[in-house]
Amino acid sequence: MSSTVEQIYAQVTQLPPPERLKLAALILNDLTMSEPPKRSIMELHGLGKEIWEGVDAQAYVNELRQEWDHRP
Repeated sequence: MSSTVEQIYAQVTQLPPPERLKLAALILNDLTMSEPPKRSIMELHGLGKEIWEGVDAQAYVNELRQEWDHRP
């Protein structure tokens, strides 16, 4: 392939809008049909930890339990 992305784009811009939309749809379909990357649950490790900074876990659980006791 000797064409660069910029050269291909320059050619695409010469197409009428309906053809450009059709090409965009084909490209998007091709991209979504490929297998998504495998993810790991470990990517979530530590996410949101700043929310719990300075919070005593036992005190938090005790507060929740008190709320449960007072619910109708």
